[in-house]
Amino acid sequence: MGVKCQSRVFCVFHFCNGNLVDLPIEIEIEHSCNIILPMKKARAWSSSLPGEALLLLTAIVWGTGFVAQRKAMEVMQPFAFIALRFFLGCLVLLPALILRKAGKRPNTTFDWKRFLRGLVFPSVITGLFLFAGTSVQQLGIMTTSASKAGFLTSLYLVLVPVFGLFLGKKANLWVWIGVALAVIGVWFLSVNLEMTIQRGDVLLIIGAFFWALQILALDYFTSKLDALELAFGQFLTAAVLGLVVNLTTESGLFAFDPSALLPLLYSGVVAVGIGFTLQVFGQSKVDPALASLILSLEAVFALLGGMIFLGERLSGREWLGCAVMMAAVILVQLKGQQHKSEVESQ
Repeated sequence: MGVKCQSRVFCVFHFCNGNLVDLPIEIEIEHSCNIILPMKKARAWSSSLPGEALLLLTAIVWGTGFVAQRKAMEVMQPFAFIALRFFLGCLVLLPALILRKAGKRPNTTFDWKRFLRGLVFPSVITGLFLFAGTSVQQLGIMTTSASKAGFLTSLYLVLVPVFGLFLGKKANLWVWIGVALAVIGVWFLSVNLEMTIQRGDVLLIIGAFFWALQILALDYFTSKLDALELAFGQFLTAAVLGLVVNLTTESGLFAFDPSALLPLLYSGVVAVGIGFTLQVFGQSKVDPALASLILSLEAVFALLGGMIFLGERLSGREWLGCAVMMAAVILVQLKGQQHKSEVESQ
């Protein structure tokens, strides 16, 4: 996934899946089941570009990011890749963060308690979920295809409204139909005729649960914080955690073949840093339901990228699983999201 910020930051961020302008969230968490949240209108260069085009480009960047992750794992250690990827993402966001701070009136008194409670704590919480999701995804993609990884990761889009039930949100009938379709899709995509499943597929499914939790954490904290600062904080948290695991379990941060440099730069600079920026501007100009739908095409571009750049091929059963998974995601995005106005009328 993209970090989602792909990670994607994502990520959501999803990366999952994550500003260069002031973009406060307009929906309180107790009133929303939107996966993609509405933001204020962006300005400057992005005003001349359609939001749909920006989000489509984001989906392409995040989808093809699975190809870069898969290629890097041929010559890199997974946690070294995670650490360097998110450090690069931080470097991309850092200039914008500095420029925004420079434009604000300096505060003569620095409140450490407010800083820790208001930014460090949210960054650590969202960063932990981001690190967990990207770690199992990175380990999983070592033993499965980039094509399947995109669709299995997209399971988080179905899980978010389900997990929202524990936060007082509501899920309508369409969500449960989507969940049922997603389970069927995963079955066809990952369970073969011998009733076995690849280890990598299992890890990717587990990762989808962490991506869903990260989305809900971002949903909560971005209603109170600057989205760019929170994105930088969660990227930095994931990078530091990746570095710690790398130094304790692997052979070093830079112990990799030079052929991994291009996939690493694409994952860190393009998928995490640039992908995040495109997502922010795109979401600021498009209806949340449509934004969710466009970003869900990440899985399709992961499939196309795997076929074009890695020569991957799917069986008929796996194609059916992809189709059913995509139907589940589209159904939840179009019919399963509960808007603020609907909640207030109850």
